[in-house]
Amino acid sequence: MTHLRAWIVLAACSLYCSSAAAQAFAPEAATIDLSISTLNEIMAVPARAIPASLLRDAQGVAILPGVMKAGFIFGGRFGRGVLMARNDAGQWGDPVFMTIAGGSVGWQVGVQSTDVILVFRTRRGIERLLSGRQFTLGADAAVAAGPVGRQAEAGTDIQLGAEILSYSRSRGLFAGVSLGGSLLEVDWRSIAAFYGSAQVSPAELIAGRISPTPAKAAELREVLTKLAPGREAPAAAAAAPGAAPGPIQEAPLVEIR
Repeated sequence: MTHLRAWIVLAACSLYCSSAAAQAFAPEAATIDLSISTLNEIMAVPARAIPASLLRDAQGVAILPGVMKAGFIFGGRFGRGVLMARNDAGQWGDPVFMTIAGGSVGWQVGVQSTDVILVFRTRRGIERLLSGRQFTLGADAAVAAGPVGRQAEAGTDIQLGAEILSYSRSRGLFAGVSLGGSLLEVDWRSIAAFYGSAQVSPAELIAGRISPTPAKAAELREVLTKLAPGREAPAAAAAAPGAAPGPIQEAPLVEIR
């Protein structure tokens, strides 16, 4: 038991140090650059990409490049990235910085870096994530490994019932992946550092209330708009049945000086 605990601590320290080192050389703007590269590379080959129809209908997309996973019997993952979500007009807002963390038990040895993409199919899932509470995939929202390429156009019953579809890419292989039990949280420190104010909220970012928009944020928004163009999306239609409108609708204008 003592040895197992030692390995758990070692794995956690390894993940933390790897993440800290990455952040030292890749601040928030670099995280957005990596997100853009990841999205472009994954969507470059339609037969192995996220189906265009899923992106067109998506209410949000979380891009988490370089998620580190390490373990020895007991394992864990940790990474940083951004969430892009549609506003009430159906347009993509500004990026909200996020973190992902999780653990697992089973035969596993080593360290691996994986790009993760989460496709949010409902507004309700995004509202829950941005409510300030801890958001656990599989508990706070149903999550399923997403299909790729042309096989996904119809979808299975499980996929159709999931609020979030998850994907990962490791060593060039891109496929749906199960991330049940992983914890998603808003990265408030990165939001404050990138936008220059600790008063900026995720609701204001998604509503597009930030002025002026940072160049990197506009670049990511443009890339995603090309892949999944904006559309008319009234709040009543975008939200799940019975879901109350979120705070995104009432965010005031925030000017960054």
